[in-house]
Amino acid sequence: MTIDIDDPADERVADFLRLTDVSLRRRLEPERGLYLAESEKVIRRALAAGHRPRAFLMARKWLAELGDLVEAAEVDGVPVYVAGDDVIRDMTGFHLHRGALASMSRPELPALGDVIGRARRVVVLEDIVDHTNVGAVFRSAAALGVDAVLVTPRCADPFYRRSIRVSMGTVFQVPWTRTGPWPAGVDELRAAGFTVAAFALEEGAVSLDDLAADPPERLALVMGAEGDGLGRRTVAAADLVVRIPMAGGVDSLNVAAASAVAMWALRTVSA
Repeated sequence: MTIDIDDPADERVADFLRLTDVSLRRRLEPERGLYLAESEKVIRRALAAGHRPRAFLMARKWLAELGDLVEAAEVDGVPVYVAGDDVIRDMTGFHLHRGALASMSRPELPALGDVIGRARRVVVLEDIVDHTNVGAVFRSAAALGVDAVLVTPRCADPFYRRSIRVSMGTVFQVPWTRTGPWPAGVDELRAAGFTVAAFALEEGAVSLDDLAADPPERLALVMGAEGDGLGRRTVAAADLVVRIPMAGGVDSLNVAAASAVAMWALRTVSA
């Protein structure tokens, strides 16, 4: 059913309030068991992955274009809130120009063993704090045939709105979960048959070219946080340390770019 909203503070749209307050949303969304999907493409990918909508928010001009979503919502008893552009901006903190927002029920994350069970290539994100970088890594992982992504306990939330948007919804198609305590999780990966490769600027590191020439059957690529890179304990625990050859006096790349280079070089299928 469609419900007109003219008060941006209406409690019925509480899921959509103050979306630009990052610190607030980081806490509230997991507590409420929800995440926000923004734009028609992202919403459709979430639904295709089997995720359940709690509510939709859109301007009236989008009702016709998103008619099938509205009809499905009505059948399932999911409210579709409709408001003017100014009301939506006051409610969310930004101008919604990508069609719609959907409040989605956050799925339970799978067990680590279920995610990596048949995987050959896994990317581990250690304490990445920038949601844009997290989303970009997922998009590259989907495009370049990575089987799974693991995020450490202090890594940014892949289901945060910006991560989802930057990933173009690929966070819904690439299997992922959070690790347990890290870097103790390195031992779990090794026990599962993975060679653990830490990407870091270390003396004696193996060149990515050399690793790509004869890669292990199962390989976990561990990428570090912006600025500080990987923790010393992680580097020490890994089976090998890898560097990407650089030119032009540059010593490193942004983590999203570096992970894309590594994924492409070590891909197991033609992408």
